[in-house]
Amino acid sequence: MDFDPSRVGYAELLEVFWTEHSPTSRTWFRQYRPVVFYHDEQQHRLAQAAKDRVAAALGSVVYTEILPATRFTLAEAYHQKYSLRQARELLQDFTAIYPADADLVASTAAARVNGYLAGHGNREQLQGEIDRLGLSPAGRIRLLEMVARRAR
Repeated sequence: MDFDPSRVGYAELLEVFWTEHSPTSRTWFRQYRPVVFYHDEQQHRLAQAAKDRVAAALGSVVYTEILPATRFTLAEAYHQKYSLRQARELLQDFTAIYPADADLVASTAAARVNGYLAGHGNREQLQGEIDRLGLSPAGRIRLLEMVARRAR
């Protein structure tokens, strides 16, 4: 995820983060650990305060780390757009548009579809943006079916 502070504040981003993962689950693999990164002391204070609030509300240890942002390494291609890669018929639509894997990984439309496939968003939201996702007519129908099925 790219963070653009002109579009969303760091505190708002933290709120979304804390509601979208299980902070009390311990991960045993470094590459899958939940981490909040900060760039300056203000972000560090905000991140730590949010972590403390979550821990107090849950009455549990929070394993999410708070670390300074340093060099970032993108995960291997097979980790990118994971849910989309499992839906082969939808992936075909995107590989026709983005033959280079790096372009698929960078695609906002592919990220949106991946999110819907992973359980984020509902049919009504999808219907509001499906025309902008670059899917074939068959791909549109298939994605709508998959999202509707998940909602049942």
